Amino acid sequence: MALNISELINEKRPEQFTLYNQHLNHQLLHVLKTLGFDKKYVRAENQYLYDEEGNRYLDLLSGYGVYPFGRNHPNVIQALKQTLDLQLANMVQFDAPLLAACCAEKLAKFLPAHLNKFFFCNSGTEAVEGAIKFAKAATRREKLLSCESGFHGLTTGSLAINGSEVFKKDFYPLLASQQVPFNDLAALETALKTKQFACFVLEPIQGKTVLIPSNDYLPQVSRLCQKYGTLLIIDEVQTGMGRTGQFLASQHWPKTEADIITLSKALSGGFIPVGVIAMRPEIFAKTYKNMEHAVVHSCTFGRNDLAMAAALAALDLVEEQDLLTQATDNGAKLLSKLQEKLSPFEMVKEVRGKGMMIGIEFCPPKSLMLKTGWALLEAASKGLFCQLIVIPLFRDFRMLTQVAGPNVHIVKLIPPITLSEQDIEDTADAFAQVVAQAHRFPGAIWDLGKTLAVHSIKK
Repeated sequence: MALNISELINEKRPEQFTLYNQHLNHQLLHVLKTLGFDKKYVRAENQYLYDEEGNRYLDLLSGYGVYPFGRNHPNVIQALKQTLDLQLANMVQFDAPLLAACCAEKLAKFLPAHLNKFFFCNSGTEAVEGAIKFAKAATRREKLLSCESGFHGLTTGSLAINGSEVFKKDFYPLLASQQVPFNDLAALETALKTKQFACFVLEPIQGKTVLIPSNDYLPQVSRLCQKYGTLLIIDEVQTGMGRTGQFLASQHWPKTEADIITLSKALSGGFIPVGVIAMRPEIFAKTYKNMEHAVVHSCTFGRNDLAMAAALAALDLVEEQDLLTQATDNGAKLLSKLQEKLSPFEMVKEVRGKGMMIGIEFCPPKSLMLKTGWALLEAASKGLFCQLIVIPLFRDFRMLTQVAGPNVHIVKLIPPITLSEQDIEDTADAFAQVVAQAHRFPGAIWDLGKTLAVHSIKK
């Protein structure tokens, strides 16, 4: 008798947290309960989540950016159903899968013409890992270069180029690497001059800081990498697929010429794990240099038919829904409204972004009473203040957001690109109300801060 998933979910729903705590990441569950994020979601549609009590939540996180069209888009579902119904000969391994070839052909239409060789894999971090291997094979150099505060994944190779010590400290030794400040061409050239680096791995807009480079930075990075023989890998895992208003965020700076691009997250519309490395053919040929090396870098599930079908459907939707225009227009509206409503507040340092990737950065207050509260939170855990924004947004306004990363004072928004006008208005209004409450000391939000500080000290 076939497994009935619906019956299983209904039967096990009451045990959900108990089972998760017993068999999976119990510390994550502890975090969710501490923040008040421990909801049981039973349904999702477009930009909304629904819990078991029927409450609707506006998802401004979109699964870390994997849902550009919102959840459960019918076009991708239809493509997946059709693929399953066809009963294709999937993952034969000793074949040349048609859907993978079609997906590569389609993807090439969105990318710079010189990036026309592809390797499909399962995730962003796997794409970065593979890109590093391709770069090392092409240059015969050992060291890796990346940016401070950068994020490229948490597997061993990508961890080596992570810009945050919080993620790395328990896992040394790692691959030989060095970090330079983002947007600092002088520091970059000093490092590149040594001619030790196989690649410079760079996010065009940093995910953990939402820092946007100066207009000449990426083109000059491209020039310097070419000058010193280091391959430029642009990590578009989060910024790609139209999130910033161009298919690739690096396309905002047209004179930028990457040697390798990595994509993942939104590539399947959020349905099937998929990643891709796009590169110059001459780099590809340095790894796959003869028949003996035909599978020297490979991946069991990387070209599977379901992933390719989902990616093809998602790429069609980018065109069909004019996603780049939507990202540009909706992003401009959301950014403008947030800037307008938050500019009066002294702890709001900057509201910045490109398209539907926006960061709200906070800074220490100047007024005496607020200084006291800020200092107490910082003493407990650096960056804790932003939880005083994220928690009330969720609790009082049913909006899911995130603190951008450890030890930063930034709340990040990477919502579905297809937010409605009303969603945008509601988001800006909710932020204004929560930030206003955070500027009243003492007050309910600062009482929440005391509770979080106690939990932080006990951890």
